[in-house]
Amino acid sequence: MAASKAKGGRPGIKVISKNRAARHNYAIDETFEAGIELTGAEVKSLRDRAAQLTDTFVLIRGGEVWLNGMHVHPYVNGGVWNPDPDRRRKLLLHRRQIDYMEQKLRTKGVAIVPLQMYFDEHNRVKLTIALATGKKLYDKRADMARRDADREIRRVLKERSRA
Repeated sequence: MAASKAKGGRPGIKVISKNRAARHNYAIDETFEAGIELTGAEVKSLRDRAAQLTDTFVLIRGGEVWLNGMHVHPYVNGGVWNPDPDRRRKLLLHRRQIDYMEQKLRTKGVAIVPLQMYFDEHNRVKLTIALATGKKLYDKRADMARRDADREIRRVLKERSRA
């Protein structure tokens, strides 16, 4: 079976869920790839792409990284093995990465936000998290204006190439 390619992404990954609001509300500084500690029923549910990353956030407590607010829909055939759908989940990162992020979080306005969850080429669930700074309202407006201008330019060039 050929490896699938996510839209605009790496070959072999299957995107489960994206946090589109994160790129709107935050300026992304650095990204990291983290594993997630999950149960078997949760992984089976994720194969049906049954997760929601909106309103999720990442905290570092006691030298461990935790994902809070992610909702994984209960697996249909899970029965008593379905855990709480909204429980906190531990993220798996290297100690140096955790220490580095903890140091960066001391800066005012910096947060760790989850961007997307996916199955990698080895069928392991991974989460892309980012160190990000919050955008001001005028930054969001500037981004929207830039996006609209780019869309208009592409439209004009497309019409011009047809003629």
